[in-house]
Amino acid sequence: MTTAMLFIMLFGCMLMGMPIAIALGLSSVTTILLFSNDSLASIALKLFEATSSHYTLLAIPFFILSSAFLSTGGVAKRLINFAVDAIGHVRGGLAMASVMACMLFAAVSGSSPATVAAIGSIVIAGMVRSGYPEAFGAGVIANAGTLGILIPPSIVMLVYSAATEVSASRMFMAGFIPGIMMGLILMIAIYIAARIMKLPAQPFPGFGALARSGLIALGGLMLIIIVLGSIYGGVASPTEAASVAAIYAYLIAVMGYRDIGPLKGVAWRKDGEGMAGMVLRNTGMMLLAFPKSVTHPEVRKVFVDASKVSMMLLFIIANAMLFAHVLTTERIPHQIAEVIVDWGLPAWGFLIVVNILLLIAGNFMEPSAILLIMAPILFPIATQLGIDPIHLGIIMVVNMEIGMLTPPVGLNLFVTAGITGRDMIWVIKACAPWLCLLLFFLILITYIPQISLFLPEYIDKLHGY
Repeated sequence: MTTAMLFIMLFGCMLMGMPIAIALGLSSVTTILLFSNDSLASIALKLFEATSSHYTLLAIPFFILSSAFLSTGGVAKRLINFAVDAIGHVRGGLAMASVMACMLFAAVSGSSPATVAAIGSIVIAGMVRSGYPEAFGAGVIANAGTLGILIPPSIVMLVYSAATEVSASRMFMAGFIPGIMMGLILMIAIYIAARIMKLPAQPFPGFGALARSGLIALGGLMLIIIVLGSIYGGVASPTEAASVAAIYAYLIAVMGYRDIGPLKGVAWRKDGEGMAGMVLRNTGMMLLAFPKSVTHPEVRKVFVDASKVSMMLLFIIANAMLFAHVLTTERIPHQIAEVIVDWGLPAWGFLIVVNILLLIAGNFMEPSAILLIMAPILFPIATQLGIDPIHLGIIMVVNMEIGMLTPPVGLNLFVTAGITGRDMIWVIKACAPWLCLLLFFLILITYIPQISLFLPEYIDKLHGY
């Protein structure tokens, strides 16, 4: 009875158009007051614990802030230039370079919509000018943008870690190979399509130009090394790495590339100036500009926008944690687990059910909300069936990728429609052929667990665990 009322109230509130966070909180509080033996004080205590006791959650606002600085600055543009110089000379190379740029930006942003917005706003128009069909470019970017939540660092992985209390570091390790693999699958498909459609190739700019664009993009690429290197090397936790990433992103956008802030547009070097003079002049400029940069309108706007996104996401997480508390208190996941085990459903059959549930949920809810609702229910069942929690996490993340591309609430669809100025039907048709690749990839990830587990197990062996 309690289980039925909890989910009836949740989905009833959502069907009325209530925000997901309010629906989660209201259904949880009502269930506690009417059907549970918990006291009213447990509600306040759980809301407090949700945002204060989960150390991993502190990484979320830091990664959001670093993503905001890199999206506002010219990091995306420089990554695209480097990718085009690297593989643009292959047939279909501009589209392949766009995928490569999405992979690189995903490794510094942790957000799928941010990846589509930052890369797509530049490359889709560039592909059209180079002779690519607009639908081809839009479909490629919308799908490649989903790598933002699969290639670490990923905000969605942090949410899964908080919901199930598995290691965020191991989740980041597990997502690296699948992310690279999905990017390569997209590139291979692009190359085949380009040969059939006779799409153009860019002239090779030469190794000098490639080295120059790589050096210019190094400011953004270093963030990948700092974050993933420190986590994989065991030097820092994801939260510590995220805080360093936020500071580095601020410095590279404001002081390094100078795309925003008081030094915007100021050149690094004057004609005829030596290296020593350049270093001294720029050091002095940065020291003088640093106090002003913190209060500069452009920088302040980045802080405000990142704070809004962080508060929105943390509010959803707090209410979802309360919902998970009700589930656990009423032993709902354990009851469902016992029923499924009694059915005699094998692990592979359970994973089919998981994928179907998540694909349906992805049509109607935001990824973080789905994970926070479904993970506490699916986690104990998977554990009883011998499915590795990290493997389950990657399966759920790949399902969330597909949810980014399925109507009516696919976030990447809305971002792509905004960039191209096209309607949703046109964007959905453009994405559909590439979505089939994601579904094929989901099958591989689901039934070949070593794709996800190889790297974390290998690093564990190196550390002697």
